[in-house]
Amino acid sequence: MIRGIGRRKFLVYGSATLGISILLKACGGQPETATSPSPAASPEGSPVAASPTGDAIKVGILHSLSGTMAISEKSVVDAENLAIEEINKAGGVLGKQIAAVTEDGASDWPTFNEKAKKLIEQDKVVTVFGCWTSASRKAVKDTFEANNHMLWYPVQYEGQECSKNIFYTGAAPNQQIEPSVDWLLKNKGKKFFLVGSDYVFPRTANTIIKSQLKALGGEVVGEDYIPLGGTEVTPIITKIRAALPDGGVIYNSLNGDSNVAFFKQLQGAGMTAEKYPSMSVSIAEEEVQAIGVEYLKGHYAAWNYFQTVDNPVNAKFVAAFKAKYGADRVVNDPMEAAYLAVYFWKQAVEKAGTADDLDKVRMAALGQVIDAPEGPGVTMENNHHLSKYVRIGQVRDDALFDIVFATEKPVKPLPWNQFVPETKGFSCDWSDPAKGGKFKMT
Repeated sequence: MIRGIGRRKFLVYGSATLGISILLKACGGQPETATSPSPAASPEGSPVAASPTGDAIKVGILHSLSGTMAISEKSVVDAENLAIEEINKAGGVLGKQIAAVTEDGASDWPTFNEKAKKLIEQDKVVTVFGCWTSASRKAVKDTFEANNHMLWYPVQYEGQECSKNIFYTGAAPNQQIEPSVDWLLKNKGKKFFLVGSDYVFPRTANTIIKSQLKALGGEVVGEDYIPLGGTEVTPIITKIRAALPDGGVIYNSLNGDSNVAFFKQLQGAGMTAEKYPSMSVSIAEEEVQAIGVEYLKGHYAAWNYFQTVDNPVNAKFVAAFKAKYGADRVVNDPMEAAYLAVYFWKQAVEKAGTADDLDKVRMAALGQVIDAPEGPGVTMENNHHLSKYVRIGQVRDDALFDIVFATEKPVKPLPWNQFVPETKGFSCDWSDPAKGGKFKMT
């Protein structure tokens, strides 16, 4: 658990960090990037954030720095701060430095909303980078929409949402959950036990998985949940053994430090990765280190990015992070997605020619492209989600992942799930006011 494990603190080495190669590509039909540092006049009804104080543009960072989710979210803050530092060293945005106001959501959803209101109403930030769990995102969503403000959300999630006021830089289900289920059916068996934390993401994800397995000939032999942060996992492990006496797939959507207890007790029960392979969607390199590689070796995770991705942009990203935070640190998918979010916002602001006119920034974000650590051509689509590579990794001895599956190109996001009958046939397009967040495709 986070309270028992703690999180190592590292010295910052030097002041120089390696930059990442960020490539902005023109998007057909969109205006050229604005170069004037002076904000244009805002049209009537367009939201205008308060002007930044002095020469700094204030942005918010809102993550859990304490509580059960701190095991995952502290490192996301590190990645966001790395991007801000790199941008500031390169001259800032529109000639101004970025100043981050950081708040602790404390793994508590009402606290997240209180801090979101503070950042928007008191601190007058122009955008917020934040949240991890869908429960925290859902808690702040109404606040961002009521203020017509802007949140950049960096974590894979269950979909079934497409807000004008949120940019989602993690995976939609068709970029993580669905391809991982396909891979498991082809490589590990057809019987699945679903285990998750008891909140919106795992329950919605499992609804999608059950619909997908039904369509593809798989079988759900059990499904169970524990409270977020709960460590009483023995009853679930007993149920898994009873439902899968000869072994089978465990699809794991536990979040936070519940995973520590789960994997330690799973191994203690003699249920090894060879016989009971698990596929996790919230365990990455940071969590493997915290839980202990001896408990996770051989198990699988589905993400869009792993530290072991082999390309020059990723090599620079990993080197820059380690130079700033310590050679023993690792990077993971939500950290990469959070890092990218800052750069996508920067590019949108520069194209809009203003950080204050949020409607202009939102429209300028559409079609932005970054050659990212996960691969080239990552694009902000018109549904406010990124096209992303899909990867599956297996935990190895050094607590990193061997990539056992990867797409050759980015996969376009589908926020409205096409396996679930209630949302099949629906899409999202914020470039067209007649379509918006949910419309029926023809």
